[in-house]
Amino acid sequence: MKMIDAHIHFSNIGSFKETAKNISFVDYSSNGLQQEMKNGNIQLAIGMGVTETPQMGFPDHHAVSPMGLDLEKEIPPKVAVCPGINPYHLNQSGLDALENELKKTEVVGIKIYLGYYPYYAYDAVYQPVYDLAAAYHVPVVFHTGDTYSERGLLKYSHPLTLDEVAVMRRDVNFMMAHLGDPWVLTGAEVVYKNRNMFADLSGWVVGTKEELDAKSKGNFLDHIRHAITFCDHYEKLLFGSDWPLAPIKDYANFIGDLIPSKHVEDVFYENAIRLFPKIEKMM
Repeated sequence: MKMIDAHIHFSNIGSFKETAKNISFVDYSSNGLQQEMKNGNIQLAIGMGVTETPQMGFPDHHAVSPMGLDLEKEIPPKVAVCPGINPYHLNQSGLDALENELKKTEVVGIKIYLGYYPYYAYDAVYQPVYDLAAAYHVPVVFHTGDTYSERGLLKYSHPLTLDEVAVMRRDVNFMMAHLGDPWVLTGAEVVYKNRNMFADLSGWVVGTKEELDAKSKGNFLDHIRHAITFCDHYEKLLFGSDWPLAPIKDYANFIGDLIPSKHVEDVFYENAIRLFPKIEKMM
């Protein structure tokens, strides 16, 4: 089955390199990503832009906005981009730079890192970003739930805070990354309630196939199974691996076990095309 991976990373971030080397044991390189996409029959992957500087490291207040994919190596073909937003640099220059990015074929959405930066999704600082998303007909992706840094602040990344922006900005489609894990039942309610809120199923496990297999047993996934069943909007759920946090093919198998067979094609392929219409030009 052909698939689209709606959430990967391919940036020069220290924590990603360390995770790839010591936890997930993936080849965090252009060749490594191409091979994983081939093995998983991934037709296209969407990279979430994020950068860091020596002064701070991600979440980095000094990073220029918008943040792109900057592994300092060749970006593989069939990798689209959602440039990341640093709210500390959303002056006119930053907004002009974002608009220039949105004119590129490979730029298919925008990524906002809730929790990593101390602003809520509905805060005024992000309203010009939503204006651009509406004008260019691209979705906005939010990090939600647990942060991959102890410097994150969880109150900003709780999925309930997305309800307000979904109501406020009906002219924009949004994707809640990670379904707000560990608050996935709340995330499911926000998706269920709002026609413009989608969610990806990425980032629930960091590690190898062995770790994924272990988490599939016992009660680790009980809250996720409950949330997916409660949401019951499989037309708004998307597969994402959060590579390099886990091998793509193995994480796809892990998620596939949670999705009823009649909805598998939607979750793994069709929903991404509906939510990110620009990716068809890259297929």
